Amino acid sequence: MDYWAFIVATFYLIGGGLAVNILFNRARPFHKWLIGSTIIALSTHVIWLYQNIFLINGQSLPILNVVSLIGFLIALLSAIMSKRLNTGVLLPVIFGFNIMNFIAVAHFPSHFITHLEIHPAIGSHILLALLAYAILSIASLLALQLAYINYRLKNHKRPLTMTNMPPLMTLEKILFQFILIGFILLSCTLITGFIFLDDMFAQGNAHKAILSIIAWIVYAILLWGHYTKGWRGQLIVYTTIIASSLLTLAYFGSRFVREIILN
Repeated sequence: MDYWAFIVATFYLIGGGLAVNILFNRARPFHKWLIGSTIIALSTHVIWLYQNIFLINGQSLPILNVVSLIGFLIALLSAIMSKRLNTGVLLPVIFGFNIMNFIAVAHFPSHFITHLEIHPAIGSHILLALLAYAILSIASLLALQLAYINYRLKNHKRPLTMTNMPPLMTLEKILFQFILIGFILLSCTLITGFIFLDDMFAQGNAHKAILSIIAWIVYAILLWGHYTKGWRGQLIVYTTIIASSLLTLAYFGSRFVREIILN
């Protein structure tokens, strides 16, 4: 039993609970407590990642460890930008995702040993892939927030929370900044994959490359449509979610079936 995983999950649970309280309380009495619990959660998360990924005989990168690493990147970036961009509404969702992942880690321990120190080029490819997915996942969450604000405005309804939401145009601008950064990182991921991976289209890996390329095309069309044709509203929300879903299937589809379902 991975008790350290439960410790990290506990601090994320505290942070998520405080974040929810702040969303429905204009006075925000627990804001400093939220900052403290978030720092502790992220710090313990880093310790867990170091203990469970960087082993003596190599790096352990089963699907749950990879998801945990991505979850850390998403939580870190979201926490950093939450005050400036008023995206604190996303923190409970992100923290909740990390809690569920750590519960899964505690109940389904697994190892997938690799040796990135022998192949640093492949390590750079993996790092680019993780950063691309983390950035584009945040873009998906921002797209959902955009859809929520747009829905409340169209139906002349006040937000359910007491937290001030960012202006619609500001949020849309931020969304496309994240999509553009993620698109560039995804492009670099594909390029390094073509250069450094000999088996990129081999049996068992071909679907990952194909789905990633399709997702890249969807993001490219989305960026082109927004900046040249002025696409906005529900169209960009749906397209962002579709592209993110394709990327998720590419990154984790077969590994989830093999490592979690079939074990």
